[in-house]
Amino acid sequence: MFRFPAALIALSLASLPSVLAAAEPLVIAHRGASGLRPEHTLAAYDLAIAQGADFIETDLVMTRDRQLVARHENEISGTTDIAAHPEFADRKRTRTIDGQSITGWFTEDFTLAELRGLKARERLPELRPQSAAHDGEQGVPTLAEVVALIRKREAELGRRIGLYAEIKHGHYFQGIGLAMEAPVAAELARLGYKDKADPMFIESFEVNNLKALRKLTGVRLVQLLDETGAPADGAVASYAAMTTPEGLAAIAAYADGIGPAKAQIIPRDADGRSLPPTTLVADAHRAGLVVHPWTFRSENAFLPTELHRGEGPAAHGDAAAEVRQFIAAGVDGLFSDYPGEAVAARKAGAEEAAAAAAAR
Repeated sequence: MFRFPAALIALSLASLPSVLAAAEPLVIAHRGASGLRPEHTLAAYDLAIAQGADFIETDLVMTRDRQLVARHENEISGTTDIAAHPEFADRKRTRTIDGQSITGWFTEDFTLAELRGLKARERLPELRPQSAAHDGEQGVPTLAEVVALIRKREAELGRRIGLYAEIKHGHYFQGIGLAMEAPVAAELARLGYKDKADPMFIESFEVNNLKALRKLTGVRLVQLLDETGAPADGAVASYAAMTTPEGLAAIAAYADGIGPAKAQIIPRDADGRSLPPTTLVADAHRAGLVVHPWTFRSENAFLPTELHRGEGPAAHGDAAAEVRQFIAAGVDGLFSDYPGEAVAARKAGAEEAAAAAAAR
């Protein structure tokens, strides 16, 4: 495993302003600047930092030799060139992950050394040809390598850069003898993330692993939510039940925030147009939880109908308007595939608000 230099951990981070103290909503780079570079690569993370993201998000899965690597899923045919490696053809499998049958290649069947030979590629090439142009340039990074990049850029830029890490498919990995919670907590502690003063969030769509992590680490925890379905670990009957005042109070007993789907805050009608906001943000705040919705993307395919611009799903619409819409709804942060655009929209909104206040 890559070993992070202790001297670099001891960099005078305490002298840098805390990103957690920011008055404005946080911009969290979703898998890095994943609209512009293949997701979960050092290049995607580095570009997000250059664009001013407050946090970069990395999803974590485990290898056969118990190394933590950054991939959105443990099935990696969509984000690497593994299908082009004949030496791994016999490792193609069909597995049931969170109730779904999936065929492909899985990180738990490979050592870190084997994954080192793979190259990342864009998951949505039809929508993101600019990112796909960078296929084959980057490998699969470890958690330690992601933090090494953060530390390097903190020293160069003189600002703290937060880390937002999701444990993927925790219940599944527990079931195959590769439980991730203790290794994640231990590695984060080694890398300097230990308590709520550190710019760090751990997130999960499951419940029991967050409860376990509460006993293993002092960093902030976020319960992810979805419009439909339920946590894969069966801890709660539905995500809908978790958004009630009672459900939010239960979350507040083990977590510090929620990461809901955008539509749980601003729903859409049958034509894809925005409806008035729900009470979820206010309800969560009353429970003492921060609210970080996902995922803000600039393509028409992901925007409400009234914000579409140009022709076709790949054309970029008025994503800045959607960001401002959610900031007005009171969110504390947001996940964006285009963090530079989110940062610019946040700045423009703050300047408009300041001008309006001065005119009163």
